[in-house]
Amino acid sequence: MKYLLDSNIIILLTMNADAGVVARAAECFEGDLVTSAVAIGEVALGSVRGKPPAFAQLQAFLEEVPVLPFDFFAARAYATLPFKRRSFDRLIAAQALALDVVLVTDNEKDFADIPGLKVENWTL
Repeated sequence: MKYLLDSNIIILLTMNADAGVVARAAECFEGDLVTSAVAIGEVALGSVRGKPPAFAQLQAFLEEVPVLPFDFFAARAYATLPFKRRSFDRLIAAQALALDVVLVTDNEKDFADIPGLKVENWTL
């Protein structure tokens, strides 16, 4: 595992909405991509409220990309982060830190103040 996918990247991948993101993900080896239960919760919330992706598309995505539970190590990392109200982003960042992987997101600014977090934006 090398990359933890943020919710906005999951949406782009499930919708085939960004050719660059899809191509970059295709370059990864099996097992390189994972996501957080927190990110999936965020996307699923939108899906059940009628926002893209449709829940069936999200389920198909989950057949390819493992979802990791938010565990004690992620919780401990979360407790060390500078406080900010965007708790979903903070939880996802904490999990990336605990796993020592790169967070792939299109929202770099939301994570810019987190020390030691490795971030890549595949939409650029």
